[in-house]
Amino acid sequence: MHIVKFLQKIVIILTVALICASCRYLPQLSYNPWELVPTETQGNLADIAFTGTNPKQGWIVGSDATLLETTDGGDHWQVKQLDLGEEKVRFNSVSFNGSEGWIVGLPSILLHTTNEGKTWDRIPLNAKLPGAPYSIVALSPNTAEMITDLGAIYQTQDGGKTWKSLVEDAVGFVRNLSRAEDGRYISVSSKGNFYSTWEPGSKAWEPHNRYSSKRLEKIGFGQDGRLWMIARGGELRFTDPENLLEWGDPINPESSTSWGFLDLAYRTPEEIWVSGGSGNLLCSFDGGQTWQKDREVENIPSNLYRIKFLGPEQGFVLGQRGTLLRYKGSAPQAV
Repeated sequence: MHIVKFLQKIVIILTVALICASCRYLPQLSYNPWELVPTETQGNLADIAFTGTNPKQGWIVGSDATLLETTDGGDHWQVKQLDLGEEKVRFNSVSFNGSEGWIVGLPSILLHTTNEGKTWDRIPLNAKLPGAPYSIVALSPNTAEMITDLGAIYQTQDGGKTWKSLVEDAVGFVRNLSRAEDGRYISVSSKGNFYSTWEPGSKAWEPHNRYSSKRLEKIGFGQDGRLWMIARGGELRFTDPENLLEWGDPINPESSTSWGFLDLAYRTPEEIWVSGGSGNLLCSFDGGQTWQKDREVENIPSNLYRIKFLGPEQGFVLGQRGTLLRYKGSAPQAV
């Protein structure tokens, strides 16, 4: 009896050893290019944009009507209050073209400025608008493109007075939406069981099946001509640059954990960053083939919702409860 128990313990120890040996812990990033910036808000940060007339002036929007302004390139941020009545407002998106800016959010709110945000005017939206405003892009003077959480796309060319629908039918409730610089959109369904694409000039969205049993979380456009995909359980995929309908093999950058990823962004065509829950921040310098982990931000008690690079040397990570990381620069050159 004692021998049987002893053998059982040996089997357990060997099993644990094999599991640990199969775990792949990511190497630590040799430097931390991010600094934590205080924001004096507890709102969840959703989007960031800088004006086109002053590269030092920028805006951040988020939940609880969070509106932050910087005038020094992002070193410091001030909370701005808008009179929106008793509504419980969540801002989703902000975009600028020159001194003209737009903000959209819930419940069906649209704000417009023509003076870099010194004043914001609320523009009424049609009560029959399919869905709630999800994202907006300032294209040129008086011209912007807005998309709702049902995939309805509208464009205005008169400062928001009138809007023209660009699709005949909305795609349905979506988990998230991404827009390419050339005006293409890609969306993930609310349940994550398929995704859809739309190109300028098309009358309807084109649905596509997912490539595994794992639920899709987010899909976007990369700087290297590929699409990228985040699936449940920390799985990534990239398409073939020559065939955007052909997805590559799944990549699990951190197979030793079950962290879920929340966003992916390119700093350069080769350098890719991925964010997740509990201060999880990973980086690849070779287009996603190998990965390193920024362990100096692991102690930040926040989910990192979004990464946004406004240029190779200007980037931000937006997180939970006012968490904001600012990109300080690439690794110092060896002397």
